Amino acid sequence: MLSNSGRTAIPNNLIPGQNMSVENKIRTFILENYLFTDDQSELKNDDSFLDQGILDSTGILEIIFFIEDEFKIKIRDEEMTPDNLDSVNKIVAFIHQKKS
Repeated sequence: MLSNSGRTAIPNNLIPGQNMSVENKIRTFILENYLFTDDQSELKNDDSFLDQGILDSTGILEIIFFIEDEFKIKIRDEEMTPDNLDSVNKIVAFIHQKKS
């Protein structure tokens, strides 16, 4: 994929230096650790983790630790909100915002 400048553009869902998309890493972590499956159809990107009963408060803390470790970002206390962490799409957007 080339941008207008002729350089290779980075796909929107990738962070430089990452082989797997942010979305895929988050989905895989949730599916394997909370839904105990690798069936991608078990989780929609907009599914609310809390409303669907996928994560509880301990699970939210675990996903925060995973995000901080995997993506080398620090999540401040005031950022630990459902607006940032309650679905795959919200986490992906949050990580991209933190990395930009």
